[in-house]
Amino acid sequence: MSWAGLGWVGAIGLLSGVAAGAPSEGSRIPDPGAPRPIVFYVATNGNDAWSGRQSVPLRGGEDGPFASLARAVQAVRELRAKDTAAARARAVIQVRGGTYFLPEPLVLTSVDSNLEIVAHGNEQPILSAGRRIPEWQVEVQGDRTLWIAPVPGLRESREPFRQLWINGRRAVRARHPNRGYLAVESLPDRTAQWHEGQRRIRYKAGDVPLGPTLTLAEAVVMSRWTDSHLPITEVNAAERILSFGKRSVFQMDPGDPYYLEGAREFLDAPGEWWWEAETGRLLYLPRPGETPVGSEGIIGGLPAVVEIRGRPEAGEFVERVRFAGLTFAHTEWWFPRDAEEARRLAMAWPAPSHEVGGFAQAAVGVPAAVRATGLRDSRFEGCRFVQLGTYGLELGRGCQSNRVVACEFADLGAGGIKMGETQIRTRAEEIARANEVADCHLHHGGRIFHSAVAIWIGQSPDNRILHNHVHDFYYTGISVGWTWGYDPRALATNQLVAGNHVHHIGVQSDGDGPILSDMGGIYTLGRQVGTRIVQNLWHDIAGLRYGGWGIYFDEGTAGILAESNLVYRTTHGGFHQHYGATNVVRNNIFAFARDHQLQRSREEEHISFIFTNNIVLFDQGVLLGGSWNNDRFVIDGNLYWDLRPGANWENWKFGSRSWADWRARGHDRHSLFGDPLFVGAREGDFRLAPGSPARFIGFQPLDLRGVGPRSARRTW
Repeated sequence: MSWAGLGWVGAIGLLSGVAAGAPSEGSRIPDPGAPRPIVFYVATNGNDAWSGRQSVPLRGGEDGPFASLARAVQAVRELRAKDTAAARARAVIQVRGGTYFLPEPLVLTSVDSNLEIVAHGNEQPILSAGRRIPEWQVEVQGDRTLWIAPVPGLRESREPFRQLWINGRRAVRARHPNRGYLAVESLPDRTAQWHEGQRRIRYKAGDVPLGPTLTLAEAVVMSRWTDSHLPITEVNAAERILSFGKRSVFQMDPGDPYYLEGAREFLDAPGEWWWEAETGRLLYLPRPGETPVGSEGIIGGLPAVVEIRGRPEAGEFVERVRFAGLTFAHTEWWFPRDAEEARRLAMAWPAPSHEVGGFAQAAVGVPAAVRATGLRDSRFEGCRFVQLGTYGLELGRGCQSNRVVACEFADLGAGGIKMGETQIRTRAEEIARANEVADCHLHHGGRIFHSAVAIWIGQSPDNRILHNHVHDFYYTGISVGWTWGYDPRALATNQLVAGNHVHHIGVQSDGDGPILSDMGGIYTLGRQVGTRIVQNLWHDIAGLRYGGWGIYFDEGTAGILAESNLVYRTTHGGFHQHYGATNVVRNNIFAFARDHQLQRSREEEHISFIFTNNIVLFDQGVLLGGSWNNDRFVIDGNLYWDLRPGANWENWKFGSRSWADWRARGHDRHSLFGDPLFVGAREGDFRLAPGSPARFIGFQPLDLRGVGPRSARRTW
């Protein structure tokens, strides 16, 4: 874990474990009348012909653990089917350490309720959807030494894979430029509407290295808040035009950042790889210090590791399942190839069209490594969702009262966790609700689908997002809601988002980005009565052209309380409301936004929000951005301070109005101007020194020492 950028608040919170550890399965009092658990074992040196009752192979080789999880699950089903006591017993599958390459996803149904799949002791089992690369050969080509290996089975399909890990580290699909981005020079074609994409761009002279494999490559173009993956079909070098086999999600603009990947001409930097489709060979340019002997290469494979298939529409649920200490890895997913496959994969809006190279928001249609329907009262504890080409975990239709505790989500092709759906369900048993994500670490996501988010909540009420550490995503950290406007049917109500530490969103901790716009540390949509965003730490959030906000209430956000949050170092504002109603923003600290500190975009006839008892500190930009003319908002009892030398509050502009005119219109009549006397705000220490004028506005000091994951006991 990197401590860079945490400040004193984050560091103390992560080290001290001030709050008690999350409750765990191991704390339950056993029922003395319950049948003894059924226990099976799985090991990499096991055999599916054995009984699975032994944790290690017997010396004579006559018995031992199973070799596969699928066989262990089947053994539980068989035993329960013929033994009534076993049918009532809890079943435990203990998985020994090592990597298990799955030929197909592990499928659980309602008959698998009351089941635990856990790591054995302190061992670290990896459930892999990928494929191991055979032995490497070394080939010298000019001044370069390449590792080369055949990839069986792919030559015939000519279907490229997009991920390779060498010894657990993600390698780079041959890319140009190696770091940073190119910029679209112009668009040969324009569409009638901004939400209609294009199939051509004009590139700047010298930007695109020409060669015979360029039409095997793809351009990844970022426009607005989306990324489009566009296969190159033609290169017109004379006019500097790239033509694509798909259209972009939205209309592209001059200056949009993009990069190219997948041509042999780009294979020029250590850590890059290229797949030679004609021969079925994988070419890898090793990093310094890597040796082919003993190095493990794994390519992405299946789109899922585990599928949990309840049938909530029929009243069939998968219940009381527990996963603990497992690693889920090496998934691979790509867009449908044709209209028929697009219809089959239409799991989310917008449906993945074979004609479009992306999704309109949050890469929401990308599936997850572990995806569940109709899962209830279940747990993921201490699991790792890593080295993935997809989202990590999806709690979809009918998933209720599940907990995700002390898990890690890292090196993600898309985002971390999806909860709920884009569809508004009306039957209670089909609504995903009351799920909890607590004490998890979600980081370095959006490696392929850059617009994915760390934690996404769709049409799903009553969820709890508590004490997580989220960082290094190119788009939003936490996204709640999927209703544009004031539709009363919106289901993302009564959320609790508390104690989270979210930073380096848009801009990465290594300085990469921003490449997208219109994002937030937390982003909300639609009616959300009862939702509370309290005692969180948000910082280092950056948008490209616009929209690097800390707390962002987008279209129709209504009914939210944002209280006692600390937001600092954002590009476009600590707080922004596009449009909404009945939101309350109080007792927060907003500091060091670049362009403007607060923003209100749309004027409506009702009260937009109540903004009171907050501290606003800045040293650049302006206090208010957007539109503040119709006075349909409440803003009062705040403390403002500008750190720039010679700054004079009497000359400040509140929107287009002077301080006197602003107050005459009924705003900030009880607000103050003064240095809040933070101990070390520029260093991230926002404790108030004695004598701070914040007490005169009724500000309650923030105690954020417990933000981020709390200490938790291992219980498996």
